[in-house]
Amino acid sequence: MSSSFNIYRVGISFVMMCIFYKSAVDSLSELSPQKYFSTLQPGKASLAYFCQADSPRTSIFLEELNEAVKPLQDFGISVAKVNCVKEETSRYCGKEKDLMKVYLFRGNILLREFPTDTLFDVNAIIAHVLFALLFNEVKYITTLEDLQNIENSLKGKANIAFSYVRAIGTPEHRAVMEAAFVYGTTYQFVLTTEIALLESIGTEAIENAHFYFFHCKQVLDLTQQCRRTLMPQPLATLNIHRFIKTMEAPLLTEVAEDPQQVSTVHLQLGLPLVFIVSQQATHEADRRTAEWVAWRLLGKAGVLLLLRDSLEVDIPQHANVVFRRAEEGAPVEFLVLHDTELIISRVEGNTHIEEMQEDEDEDLQSPDMDIQDDEVAETVYRHRKTQLPLELTVELTEETFNATVVASDSIVLFYAGWQAVSMAFLQSYIDLAIKLKGTSTMLLTRVNCADWSDLCTKQNVTEFPVVKMYKEGKHPVSYAGMLGTEDLLKFILLNRISCPVNITSVQEAEEYLSGELYKDLIPYSSVSVLGLFSPNMTTAKEDFTKAGNYLRGCVITGIYSEEDVLILSNKYGATLPALLLARHKEGKVESIPFANFRVQDIVQIVTNALLETFPEITVENLPIYLRLQKPLLILFSDGSINPQYTKTILTLVKEKHLDSLTPCWLNLKNTPAGRGILQTYFNALPPLPLIVVVNLHSGGQVFAFPSEQAITEQNLLLWLKKLEAGLENPITILPAQEWKPPLPAYDFLSMMDAAASQHPTRKEPECTKETNMQKNDKKQHEDKSTIRKEPVETLRIKHWNRSNWFKEGDKSFRHDNKEL
Repeated sequence: MSSSFNIYRVGISFVMMCIFYKSAVDSLSELSPQKYFSTLQPGKASLAYFCQADSPRTSIFLEELNEAVKPLQDFGISVAKVNCVKEETSRYCGKEKDLMKVYLFRGNILLREFPTDTLFDVNAIIAHVLFALLFNEVKYITTLEDLQNIENSLKGKANIAFSYVRAIGTPEHRAVMEAAFVYGTTYQFVLTTEIALLESIGTEAIENAHFYFFHCKQVLDLTQQCRRTLMPQPLATLNIHRFIKTMEAPLLTEVAEDPQQVSTVHLQLGLPLVFIVSQQATHEADRRTAEWVAWRLLGKAGVLLLLRDSLEVDIPQHANVVFRRAEEGAPVEFLVLHDTELIISRVEGNTHIEEMQEDEDEDLQSPDMDIQDDEVAETVYRHRKTQLPLELTVELTEETFNATVVASDSIVLFYAGWQAVSMAFLQSYIDLAIKLKGTSTMLLTRVNCADWSDLCTKQNVTEFPVVKMYKEGKHPVSYAGMLGTEDLLKFILLNRISCPVNITSVQEAEEYLSGELYKDLIPYSSVSVLGLFSPNMTTAKEDFTKAGNYLRGCVITGIYSEEDVLILSNKYGATLPALLLARHKEGKVESIPFANFRVQDIVQIVTNALLETFPEITVENLPIYLRLQKPLLILFSDGSINPQYTKTILTLVKEKHLDSLTPCWLNLKNTPAGRGILQTYFNALPPLPLIVVVNLHSGGQVFAFPSEQAITEQNLLLWLKKLEAGLENPITILPAQEWKPPLPAYDFLSMMDAAASQHPTRKEPECTKETNMQKNDKKQHEDKSTIRKEPVETLRIKHWNRSNWFKEGDKSFRHDNKEL
């Protein structure tokens, strides 16, 4: 009842403030300096504005100050306007420029002075005043190190209320300070305005203010990170109050009564209840599951363990979850949910799902939906009405292709307008055009092979989509990377320079190795490769040049073979011929001799050099690390990982304890697919962070580091030795199956030719006109220039039933989705 009463009281206070607004405005005291200082009481805070009587310059500020009187009085802070008169002298009534300040006193002791331009409205006034008074309760920080130090000092002692606001004096800052006034003695409030600090925590939507609750009081191991719960609602005083109340409530409660009769603080705060139904035989397992769900829904719903065996009210035998809305009189719902993620979605996405059902009823009834069983095709179908700014790229035809690519360096996207993966990638291609608009000399073009299949065949394009780069006098270069904007952008930018670059002096070589020579490209190539050769090493130089051409678009390569090459080889301890690998992030240069290496050896060395020591695994880079054919040691984290864990892993790598493994980590916020991976391993999502070893290439065993142990060098090394000795049992064994597309990609142009061969053979001109168009628009065809010429394959496509294309292309959609 107390929580409910507090919310009621806040609401009544707000209404009363509105009713008595006029009286609040008129309540600003106007005193002389002598009278003002005589009213100050020991230990009481007072805010005073010293000004000349009836000064027109301060009228706007006084209006805001008037509005702040009543709220500040609620915090025990008096507010006064002090009129400086000639009869009295005060050091606060000085020059005119000094009369643009406001002073905060505690008793007769000056605490702080504020320029009036920082107190630009009522929110800024209240926020600044409370911030000054609560300097012991609210710590302002600017670096991640500051936050970690505070967190470590409070482990096992107290919890932290951490907030990010865009600036001091904003409404969000006021809300935080008002909450700190109430809860500052219970929790350590920490405040920052540094967006980089928020990014380091791994928060999404960083443009908004955020409020976190750090659960440090229950953490006894200093190496463990405090759990963090983000407040999902906008940062406002009442929302913070409700959020903190949910943090104070028990994480999990066991009940044995009718769910309709249960009352908790969550219901009083307008949050739903989730009951995990349990029975005696599975009580411990059900409790662990309920605790995991409770952590995920903390601040969003109350979670209770409902004991079926001792319950007087009947629950359907098949139901394992009971859901109760916060609305009064709302009936409970008995659900069958075998996945914890479905429970989370039921709470987080319930409203959204209902809205989507209303908006998309028409789409769901579409007859085409029964064929949209591929994720890429489904996404394209859902966004089929979205208009892309195609005018940012040049559409090429058979008539314009050669003239365009000869006249300018061009990037050409070959795609099929009816194919799902092509249309999905077209969005990324347009995003690339937006990024390069006005900054690139490369012309971005596109060819729809559904309209110009002859042209695509001549360019050796038989699968879609394909991107090629055309430069005058050179063979076109095909892009073989991921179908995404950033990877394609990297490919284009790195192709601006030769591969390899011919370095002509020692000074230029030093600039190249330091990253100064191509500093604008360093963000896209963290490693620069320089080949060192004596002038007479012709074969080795040719092999390196071939390797450089093979690696173009992936890494910066250079070659140096002048007479003074020994200056560089002696400086870096390299025996010619040699590779110098400049790692720009670490600021190191590594030398590798390759006297007997061939082209593929050089490519492999450089490719391995691009790999990170402890990378974050994503959907895009996973295939690269799988090619190493080593078991994966994966640290799963729900956000950025604790720097202490990174230090632990890197130390073990440096000491050669992880040579037989590929250490990496996976951020579930950046790569949600990780949740599905963990569910495959554990059936339900376990608490994070968590380390597993996965042997994909030999046996498929999955081993889990004990969650009750701290992630330290000693514990991890001891566990790895047990694995090596065969003393650990796997938590699951993955089925032996190859990770590859179920079928090879279709050669669609060959399919067209096969279909065309079913028609009577006859010689046709290279381009023809559509007969139907001639009949329907005779007048238009009198003007030869208005007739669109199309290849014969185009006409065959148009006469082929489109539904057949979808049915025949269904397997291809699956294949392309796997590649994507």
